[in-house]
Amino acid sequence: MSLVRARRRRIHARRPWAGQRPGHQGRMLGDHHYEASPPTSVTRTFEASRNQPRPIVCYRVPMVPNRGPLRQPAGSLAVPILAALLLLGPGAGPGGVLVASRAAGAPPGVNGPVLSGNILIADAGNDRIIEVTPDKRIVWEFPRPGDLRPGQSFHDPDDAFYTPAGRTIITNEEDNHTITIIDYRTRHVVWQYGHPGKPGSADGYLNTPDDAYQLPDGSIVVADIKNCRILLFDPPPAHRIRRQYGVTRDCRASTKVPGHFLYPNGDTPLPNGNILVTEIGTQSASELDLATGRLLYHVPLPVAYPSDTQLTRTGEYLVVDYSRPGKIVIVRRDGHLVWSDAPARGPGRLDHPSLALELPSGDLLLNDDYNHRVIVVARKDKRILWQYGETGRPGRTRGLLREPDGVDTKPPTFAP
Repeated sequence: MSLVRARRRRIHARRPWAGQRPGHQGRMLGDHHYEASPPTSVTRTFEASRNQPRPIVCYRVPMVPNRGPLRQPAGSLAVPILAALLLLGPGAGPGGVLVASRAAGAPPGVNGPVLSGNILIADAGNDRIIEVTPDKRIVWEFPRPGDLRPGQSFHDPDDAFYTPAGRTIITNEEDNHTITIIDYRTRHVVWQYGHPGKPGSADGYLNTPDDAYQLPDGSIVVADIKNCRILLFDPPPAHRIRRQYGVTRDCRASTKVPGHFLYPNGDTPLPNGNILVTEIGTQSASELDLATGRLLYHVPLPVAYPSDTQLTRTGEYLVVDYSRPGKIVIVRRDGHLVWSDAPARGPGRLDHPSLALELPSGDLLLNDDYNHRVIVVARKDKRILWQYGETGRPGRTRGLLREPDGVDTKPPTFAP
């Protein structure tokens, strides 16, 4: 997903190749380049203020048992009903129907379920992972006071995924340069690799790890971005690297030099046991055969900064553009564009989205990092159907996020 998160408005960015977009707000390569030859340095100043629309606010309408939402006739009761809705407030109590109230000019809300289960959010800027229900209640959080043992740290969870065994959460703390597995029930760290706060390439070290997944056989795979490699670990409790793909710190395009990677930031597990690697420097995705180490094909991605490519149920490729404004695209294997969403203004405008997942409905769940929100976008008409977090408002209190950097959907088999 990312490289290094810069929190200043004024940044120095790199132009990796001709025609590439100017620098990003955040996640810079620092002294590392996308290509062997030094790129041209450019400076960008992003505006200090954003004219964001009012966020979506959810209210609950009282229910009449067995009859659905309470309906009142128009007329003199209209004002009292509106006042009652405002008093109920966001997410108030059980026994109501979730209704989306949007600012004027924003897409209308929809009734009916959007999410079929809980979602996991890596709330990176708040140094926490939370599990949220479809009606936006936090039902699990890590770390709480006392969850970390003396000497342990937890910083910048860039991704968080439910593991196949159904009892743990795996996360990569990107700026902390570690991979961590957390027991869901006890909320204790049960496995970790890397030296917290210390990037490196020697045995036991990582440098900006991204997209840590646990595979069905218990092994762990991670994209070690700045070391330009993909690592496959033996199942815990071991800490042994079983195999490495790519050459440590020899960052060259896989499209030109076999056996190398140019800043890989995604390694999504595929149903056939292989992984789908996203490469920032080549603007492409490729299927990596874990058994042979060969790349089976490359998918050209029509985005400036590809992040965390996913395979859709129909065999197409879903990826987001980690830019401002950002975009969501779906392409075929040859790079042919099938679907895209890239609003330049309004409530749908994205600001550095870093991961999108396809839901069973075909709609798309994604984290919109610098808008501080997680949203569901309708595949059919590109409306925002669901949102957690207020657009452009970072925070930690109820209903707020700060630079959410990863999402996952809770599988029905997850039973800690």
